[in-house]
Amino acid sequence: MSKKLVILGAGESGTGTAVLAKAKGWNVFVSDLGQIQEIYQQELNDNNIQWEEGKHTEALVLDADEIVKSPGIPDKAPMVVAARAKGIPIISEIEFAGRYTQAKMICISGTNGKTTTTLLTFHILKNAGLNVGLGGNIGKSFARQVALENHDIYVLEVSSFQLDGNFNFRAHISVLTNITPDHLDRYDYEISKYAGSKFRLTLNQQAEDYFIYCADDSITQEYMHLKTGNAALLPFSVKNSYAPGAYVTNNTLHIQHNKQNITINMEEISLRGIHNTYNSMAAAVVASLLDVRKESIRESLCNFQNAEHRLEFINRVNGVEYINDSKATNVNSAWYALESMEKPVVWIAGGVDKGNNYKELKALVKEKVRYIICLGLDNIKIHQAFQDDVDMIINTMSAKEAVHVASRLAQKGDCVLLSPACASFDLFDNYEDRGRQFKEAVRNL
Repeated sequence: MSKKLVILGAGESGTGTAVLAKAKGWNVFVSDLGQIQEIYQQELNDNNIQWEEGKHTEALVLDADEIVKSPGIPDKAPMVVAARAKGIPIISEIEFAGRYTQAKMICISGTNGKTTTTLLTFHILKNAGLNVGLGGNIGKSFARQVALENHDIYVLEVSSFQLDGNFNFRAHISVLTNITPDHLDRYDYEISKYAGSKFRLTLNQQAEDYFIYCADDSITQEYMHLKTGNAALLPFSVKNSYAPGAYVTNNTLHIQHNKQNITINMEEISLRGIHNTYNSMAAAVVASLLDVRKESIRESLCNFQNAEHRLEFINRVNGVEYINDSKATNVNSAWYALESMEKPVVWIAGGVDKGNNYKELKALVKEKVRYIICLGLDNIKIHQAFQDDVDMIINTMSAKEAVHVASRLAQKGDCVLLSPACASFDLFDNYEDRGRQFKEAVRNL
C-alpha cells in the first residue's frame, strides 16, 4: 500500500510537488481552500491526481502520512494545527523534492536582495555553461523540475516560511543576504524567531559546504550563534576586508578563498547602489566556489538585467527616468532604492502600511527627494513623516494618476521612482499588478 501525501495549496509549488510525488509512487491528494487556477487543474487531471478546491475536507487531509504545505499557509491555520495535533509531519516543497535529487543545492535567503541575488547567481552559472535549474520562490517549481528535468545544480530562492518546513534538506552553498524586521506577524513579533528561521539555511551543512553572509548586517551578526552545521564561513563586506570572503576597496571587488583570487572593477558591474554591490558579491562568491572562470563571472556581472519590479528601468521621457521598484514592499527595500538614486527623485510611495517606521528614510528623503506622490488609500503616516522634508506631498488613487502627476512635477534630469515601502492590496491585486500598471502608464505618456 503506497503512502499518502496530502498537499495543502495548489499553486506552482503545490502542483509541482504533486507531479513529483505521483511519479515517485505516492498516493497524492491536493487540497486548496481557495480556487485552483485552470492550468493547475488541468495538470492535476492529466496526472490522475485527486484534488479539491474551496475547502479542506478534514477526513481526507488528516488521513495523510505526510503533508506538504504551501509556504503562504500560516502555522496557525486550523487544518495545520489539527494535523500537528495528530502528529502528521508537515514539510516544505524544498524538503520533499530534495529527497529525490543528488544535484548540488545553492539556497539564497534574506529579507531583501534574495531575488536579485538568486537571478544573478543563476545568470552567471547559466552563462558559464553549467546545467543549472532555477526555483524555490521564483520561476518553475523546484519539485516539478526534479520530476521532469535533470539538473546538476539548483539555485533556489527560499523564504523563511519555506525554511521552516525543512528538516533533513542540505544546501551545499547557502547565502544570507541580510535580516531586517519583516513578516514578524508570523513569528510572534520576535526578531529572534525570524532570524532563527533564516539561519535554518545552515541546517545539516557539513565541513565541505559553505555559508556566505553579509558581515555588515548587524542583525545577522547579532544572531550568528543560531547558525548550525559545520559549513565554511565566507563573509562579504564593503566596510572591512575578509579573506576568505569578499570585500570592496578602491572601487574594486575582491573575492578570496582557497580556490580562487578574483578582482573586478566595480564600474563594470551593471547593477547600481550599495545593496546591489552586496548582491553582486554574494553571487560572485557562489560562482567562484563552483570554479566558474573569472572572465565569465565578470562578463555576467556586466550584462545582467535585474528582475521585473526590482529597480527596473522603464523609460526616459522628456529627460526624466522612470524606475519600477514595486517589489519594495517594506521600508528597508525602499531605503535601498533611494540610496541607489543619483538624480533628484520624485518618489511614488504608499499602500498598505505594515507598521512602518519611516524614521530610517528621513535623511535619504531630505537629501534626494523633491516631491512625494502617495499611491494608496491611507497616506497620513507618510504625510506626518516627511511633510518637513520635501517640497510637496500629493495623494493619488491610481498608477495612471500617479504617473501623470509625476510627469508634471519632474524636471529634466530627475528620476520618478515607484518604491512604495508598503504592500499593494488596497488598490492592486499584488505588487506585480501595481508594477505593471505603473509601467503601462509610463509607456502611455
